[in-house]
Amino acid sequence: MLPDNRDRTDQTQRWKFLQLFGLVKRNPLVISQWVLRWVVVGTVCGLFAGLYWNILELITHQLQRFEGFSLLIVMPLAGLVIGLVIHFFGNPGEIAVIVDNIHFRGGRLDGRKNPAMILASLVSIAAGGSAGPEAPLVQVTGSFGTWVGDRLRLQGEDLRSMSLAAMAAGFTALFGAPLGGAMFALEILHHQHIVEYYEALMPAIVSSCASYLVFALITRLGIAPTWHFPQYRLENIDDFAVAILFGIIGAVAGWVFMMIFRGCDQIFAKLTVPVYVRTTLAGLGLGCLAALLPLTRYFGHEELDSVLTASFSALFLLTLALGKMAAISITVTGGWRGGFIIPLFFTGACIGKATAILIPGLNPALAMICTMAAINAAVTRTPISTTLLLSKLTNFSPFTPILFASLIGFFLAPKVPLISAQLKAQQTLEEIQS
Repeated sequence: MLPDNRDRTDQTQRWKFLQLFGLVKRNPLVISQWVLRWVVVGTVCGLFAGLYWNILELITHQLQRFEGFSLLIVMPLAGLVIGLVIHFFGNPGEIAVIVDNIHFRGGRLDGRKNPAMILASLVSIAAGGSAGPEAPLVQVTGSFGTWVGDRLRLQGEDLRSMSLAAMAAGFTALFGAPLGGAMFALEILHHQHIVEYYEALMPAIVSSCASYLVFALITRLGIAPTWHFPQYRLENIDDFAVAILFGIIGAVAGWVFMMIFRGCDQIFAKLTVPVYVRTTLAGLGLGCLAALLPLTRYFGHEELDSVLTASFSALFLLTLALGKMAAISITVTGGWRGGFIIPLFFTGACIGKATAILIPGLNPALAMICTMAAINAAVTRTPISTTLLLSKLTNFSPFTPILFASLIGFFLAPKVPLISAQLKAQQTLEEIQS
C-alpha cells in the first residue's frame, strides 16, 4: 500500500501561502542580509573609486602641460618620487600578489600596502606611465572587502567572496561594465579555468552594480561608451572568418608583447640598485619614448580616440604599437604602478587599424575591436570578461565576433602566462610539459 502524502503536500502548500503574504517570521524574499552587505561594500568601493579618479584627473591636468623633451626631466623625477614612496612606505606588490593572496591566503588582502599603492599609482598614471588605474583600484577595494569580512568574522569561502566582490566593484567603477567587471575579477585568477570560485559570482555582480551607480553619479563616466567606434552591423558569415583572422593577429601580438615584457624584466632584474634608482631609470626610458611617440604616454583612455579619428599610415600605427608595448613593459617592470588592460586595448587598436589599411575592404571597426580583444585575452587569459568589457566600452552591439577573437587569442596564447600567479605556484610544471 502506497503512503498517503496528501497531508504533507497540503502542509507545504499552506506554508508557501503564508510565507508569500508575510504571515510567518521567515523572510519570504530571496534578498537577505548578505545582499545588503554586498551593496554596502560596492557603494563604499564606488565612493573610493570616484575620489581616486577625481584626484587623478586633477594631478594629470597639471602634468599634461609638459611635452617634448621636457619629459626627459619630468618623467625621471616622477620615477624618483615613485621609488621613494615604495622605499619608505613599502612595496605594494602587483597583480600577481593579489592572485596569490586569493589562492593561498583564503582571499585575504593586506590593507597595510594601500598607502604606498595609492601614492605610487597616482604619480605613475598622472605622470604618463603606460598603466591604468584598474590595478590600484582592485587592490585597495579588495583589501577593504577583507577588512569588512574580518569585522563580520567571516571565514573560508565567505571571506574570499567578500574580497572578490570588493575587487570586482573597484574594477567595474573604471570600466562601467558591472557584468564584465565581475567576471574579470574571477577570471583573472586562472590561466585556464574561467571561474573556479563560482560562489563569489553573485556577490561580485551585486557589488559591481552598486559601485557602478555610485562612480557614475560622482564622475558622470561609464554611462555612454568610452570610445565611439563607427557603427557596424553583422550581416555576413564571412565576418566571423575576419574575426578569427584578427584573433590570430592579436594572439601573435600578445606573444610579441610578452617577449618584450620579459626582456625588460630581465634587464631591470640585473640592476642591483635601490628601487628609486630603478624607477628613475624607467622614467627616463618612458620620457624618451613619449618625446619620440607622444601617443605612447598615458594609458590610452583618451589617446585611443586619436587612433580612431586621425589618418595615420599603417607603418606609423605598427611603430606606435611596438612603442606602446615597450612603454607598458618599462612601466610595469620598472616599478611604476598600474594595470595594463587599457594599454593593451590601445595596442590592439593600432595593429587592427594598420592591418585594415594594408588589406583594403576590411571593416576598420571590426578589425580594431577583434585585435583588441585577442591581444588582451592572450595576455590576461580573460576571454569572457574581455568580450563583455569591449562590448560596453565600444558600443559594439554584435559581440559574437569579439567572442570569437577573444577565444582565438586565449587558445593561441603561450602555456606559461604572463601573470605567473595564475599557475597556482607549483601546480603546473607537469601541465605545461604534458
